[in-house]
Amino acid sequence: MIQERGSSVSLTAQRAVTRALQVLMLLIFAVGVSYGNSGVAVNAAVGLLVTLLPAVIERRYAFTMHVGIVLWITVAMFLHALGTLPLPGLDFLSAYTAVWWWDHMTHALSSSLVAGAAYAVTRTFQVRTANINMPPKFMFAYLLLFVMAFGVLWELLEFYISVAARVFGTAEVLTQYGLDDTVLDLCYNTLGGLLVAAFGTAHLTGLSTDLAERLEGRSPNR
Repeated sequence: MIQERGSSVSLTAQRAVTRALQVLMLLIFAVGVSYGNSGVAVNAAVGLLVTLLPAVIERRYAFTMHVGIVLWITVAMFLHALGTLPLPGLDFLSAYTAVWWWDHMTHALSSSLVAGAAYAVTRTFQVRTANINMPPKFMFAYLLLFVMAFGVLWELLEFYISVAARVFGTAEVLTQYGLDDTVLDLCYNTLGGLLVAAFGTAHLTGLSTDLAERLEGRSPNR
């Protein structure tokens, strides 16, 4: 398991915030169901399920993520779910619609998660085998290119979901706001990947090393 750094009070506070955000996502899901808003309900449900994955992985594989990483995932999912909810303070518009920077913020956070996951998995295989060697500069470029490619695929997914919703007359779970918005999304995706590539990899090294050790322990040669 990963050794968690920091005081017990700090770790307890991070766990408490994580649980509180999960409860709030459950409430957002309930509001979406109550008002028949499938976009709110689906986004909240998917976000909540993603935040529960670390606990499932821990029970299934005895692999514990650092509580800070779990909080990082939970904050990103909560802000996305909250952004779909019509709020009275915004004239019952969603933050995605009424707050110009909300979509950019969530894209940057989400892309940082993608970059973090890409680094952890790639670094795991790099630690586990001598056939993969990525110097820091190459890893930096790799993470940026990976996030940019993933961002393009995500924008295409948003576009086709919006088209399908209009064709079949259903609610839009993901929404496209036009070409200018797509270009800005890709820029903020790149920013999130850049931050992880530049500053976040040091915090993910322990995760990848622990994962490599776990895979080694499951290897048939051991």
